[in-house]
Amino acid sequence: MQTPTTSGRFRWRIVALLFLATTINYVDRQVLSFTMTDDLFRKEMLGLAPDRNGAPTLLTKEATDRFKVLYGDVDAAFKFAYAIGFLLVGWLIDRIGTRRGFSLGIIVWSIAAVLTTFVNNMAGLRWTRAFLGLGESANFPSSVKTVADWFPKNERSFAHGLFNAGTNVGIILTALIVPYLILQFGWRSSFLITGLLGFGLLILWWFTYSKPERSTKLSAEELAYIRSDNEKVAPRTVSWGQLLGYKQTWAFAIGKLLADPIWWFYMSWLPDFFNSNDALDQKLDLKSFGMPFLIIYAVSDAGSIFFGWLSTQFMKRGWSANRARKTTMLICALCVVPIFFAAQTSSLTVAIALISLATAAHQGWAANMYTFASDLFPKNVVASVSGIGGMFGSVGGILLSLLAGRIITAFGYRPMFIIASCSYLLALVIIHLVLPKLEPVKAEELEKSGHWLVGSRS
Repeated sequence: MQTPTTSGRFRWRIVALLFLATTINYVDRQVLSFTMTDDLFRKEMLGLAPDRNGAPTLLTKEATDRFKVLYGDVDAAFKFAYAIGFLLVGWLIDRIGTRRGFSLGIIVWSIAAVLTTFVNNMAGLRWTRAFLGLGESANFPSSVKTVADWFPKNERSFAHGLFNAGTNVGIILTALIVPYLILQFGWRSSFLITGLLGFGLLILWWFTYSKPERSTKLSAEELAYIRSDNEKVAPRTVSWGQLLGYKQTWAFAIGKLLADPIWWFYMSWLPDFFNSNDALDQKLDLKSFGMPFLIIYAVSDAGSIFFGWLSTQFMKRGWSANRARKTTMLICALCVVPIFFAAQTSSLTVAIALISLATAAHQGWAANMYTFASDLFPKNVVASVSGIGGMFGSVGGILLSLLAGRIITAFGYRPMFIIASCSYLLALVIIHLVLPKLEPVKAEELEKSGHWLVGSRS
């Protein structure tokens, strides 16, 4: 069946909604990495009160190093809750439906974001960030399942690339807005104002989203196109244990385990890298973060869309999903390799260029990894599989977060960038060994192979 005419492209409005949700998700997630460069925030979190005369306490190198180690622990707490949330929310979405499940996640993360306004120490920060991670875990399982519901297979990697581009827009907006808020109104305003965005998203999502079959704005022609793959849907949701019995699940999980922590590292530590790395000939601060981060994440956006499009184009030219996905991911993995020079160069411009290339390649990798779940499993277990993969990615992120602050204070940023340069190639090699061909799990296999849980809803 041919692509619907211009009047039959409502599915792309759904991608626009997912893009907006991902953008706000990342704004709330990214606020802390910029706020942590503010000296007043560091002092308050460390409990460094002014001296007897009311003069500000100096932030010594020892105090700064201690803050970075504790910041790594806070970051790990976020990822721990994020990992638990991925498992729970993937199962929940497949059980109660995307509309309700994602709404619950938005509520939780928005409340957590606003509560961060009132923390006074690192212990309180750990709790609010953990609460945030629990809620934010709903974004990607919901989005991946939505794309599986609203798009045929040959368009999914491009659709994933489009909504995933919201991650970069979120970071760009944070880099432009949050430093201004901190400088003008203090660091607490950054959490309060950005946290309120989620409540507007909640209203928009609740009154806009439905499954294609229930949408009054979708033409019969477009619905037929969306369903043109004639994919069979398993009648009920399967257990996690059953899904873990398939090598397809493990291939997806490995791709997340080795690549996601690198993206987490960029998000959590790049502001500090540009603010404190002595090798650079120029350093950035709250007044100058905006333009470099705009460049880095605008390029990342282009990478997300381009590599999602590239895989789709390969398939439209007759390539198998296996060849198209893995070739695109190999190109992405090779583009990340040069990043280890970023920690060695003295040129701020060169460092920005290398990081831009690596983040763009990661986003291309991510767009194709998200497609794995919908390529390999029936639609009504896609959120559960995405949740399992996200949980593995978060576990890797937890381990790297616990080590990052300690490695950076002891050895600088070079070891972290060396890890980043190798991770994607290693992941692709293991994925290919585990799953030489992207053979989908059939609905009939799932039905025959194990215990069934309560069926999913829209």
